[in-house]
Amino acid sequence: MTAPQLYSEQALADCDVVANSTMNRARGLTGVNSYARELGFDPVVRLLAAPGPPAWLDLCSGEGHALRAAAARLPDDAVLTGVDLVGPRTRSPLPPTVELVTASTADWRPVRAYDLITCVHGLHYLGDTLALLTRAAGWLKSDGLLAADLDPASLRLPDGGPAARPVLAALRAAGFEYDARRHRLTLHGGRTLTLPFTWLGADPAAGPNYTGQPAVASYYRPSG
Repeated sequence: MTAPQLYSEQALADCDVVANSTMNRARGLTGVNSYARELGFDPVVRLLAAPGPPAWLDLCSGEGHALRAAAARLPDDAVLTGVDLVGPRTRSPLPPTVELVTASTADWRPVRAYDLITCVHGLHYLGDTLALLTRAAGWLKSDGLLAADLDPASLRLPDGGPAARPVLAALRAAGFEYDARRHRLTLHGGRTLTLPFTWLGADPAAGPNYTGQPAVASYYRPSG
């Protein structure tokens, strides 16, 4: 196997597959096509159990429908932040507790810690997936939860071979849990961590992943 032409984060942001408009843009909070269904829990229930003002960061948030719906069920001091490369296409007024940021997750940094960080099917379209997971681990509160969909088949070695086994081993050693049946990655409790891989670039022409949608493959060199 040989690696295809690999894209940088900047070049990747200009690819149509990364600005995918079908995976997460219309997803609501609860119901059939919802965050609750994909994550296996209702984010609001989790947030209401958190001490202090609840804070939720949703990465690759699409139109932000889930955050808008959550705002109606959460107290007025909640902080609900959505970050998306394309951003919402509708300009309807936001609830006071919701902020939707149009930015690349490769560049954006928060100014606070969160009780809940989610990335529902968003990792499928990112370049350096492991870098975002590393950063997001540091954005969690000490009792916070990170939950994301991860396709290990999209992680490749420099020669194009699968990197799933060493990457998942490193993630588990860092404290993550991975449910292979649901393709769900979780981390309980914020922390500073490093992962022993160097990102080489990404292939936006990797083809469909387990969802049936075109996705990005990320290439890594083990560095430890």
